[in-house]
Amino acid sequence: MENSASNLSIKQALQARYQQLLAVITQALTTLHFSKVVHQRITQQSTEQMQEEDTKNIENTYYQGLTRAQHAQFGQVMIKWQLSADSYHISPDSTHEADVLVAMNALSRIKDNAIAPPLLAHHYVNVQILDQPQKLIIVVMPYYFNGSLASQLTASKHPSLTAQQKHHFITQSAHLIANLHHAGWLHNDIKPSNILLDTSSDRSLLNSADNSSIMPNLLLTDFALAQRITLAYSQLNAAGTPAYLAPERWQGQGATVQSDIYAFGITMVEILASSRPFQVSANSNDKLKAWAIQHCQQPIPKLPSEYSHYQCMVDKALAKRVERRYRSMEEVLIDLTSLDNS
Repeated sequence: MENSASNLSIKQALQARYQQLLAVITQALTTLHFSKVVHQRITQQSTEQMQEEDTKNIENTYYQGLTRAQHAQFGQVMIKWQLSADSYHISPDSTHEADVLVAMNALSRIKDNAIAPPLLAHHYVNVQILDQPQKLIIVVMPYYFNGSLASQLTASKHPSLTAQQKHHFITQSAHLIANLHHAGWLHNDIKPSNILLDTSSDRSLLNSADNSSIMPNLLLTDFALAQRITLAYSQLNAAGTPAYLAPERWQGQGATVQSDIYAFGITMVEILASSRPFQVSANSNDKLKAWAIQHCQQPIPKLPSEYSHYQCMVDKALAKRVERRYRSMEEVLIDLTSLDNS
């Protein structure tokens, strides 16, 4: 009973803190001429194991969130923000993501081939919370009404996707990752929720009764963990999302083109079969260990029979050993082209 009461006390304290922080962030956004502010997500990170007293002290804690808003110049936007103590250094952070978006946007202008959403604005704002100076970093991008690829893979929507649409999603995702690698970057967090559907010309297309001919453009998002390929071997970096993490990453090795390819392989299975090839129990006492066992030891599941022609590609993308995996996304695209021509 005491533990339950203590946990409830911590939860209530966190909720009160979140409400306080969001009020400050809303005011800062209003000052920057954003309106109709709707906060969609807030997360708390700390360099130390969070204790109850940490809810009273935010010097070693930073907060990140997603907020939707309206702007007179930009229209509907999605805002990624990060709030931390002035003296607290965070890496990677929203500043890094903004830098990557600038690089991606510059490449798009040169080649007329978008990889990522345009960076509409980037702000640094100094705010005060409980008389403590805080730094608020704001990254502004367009709001995509049809959301991410993950929204199309839900139990309610996936059955209505045609084989042609699924192949389009796989091929366009492969092109995006190939272009990102060609530009010299690793993403390090490839997954359906980080692939946006750009159907901005008609926000209702994928929600219509007959959407079988709709082939939206895709864009990569969330570059918080992105690294230059030339520096990846010499830099420490956060691991990414456990459900998409390559076996070698669980063994302490750094990110590579092949680890992005592995995450693409997981995404490919998810597009075709509506579920990831590896799962862990929600009741697992050690989820990270459970994920490591799945990725490193469990065999690659077989696709449904109607998609068996993709099995060789999935096997090669999800090979446990790096040397047996695709060497590049260009090789993936060659095999996808072969399927088109078969």
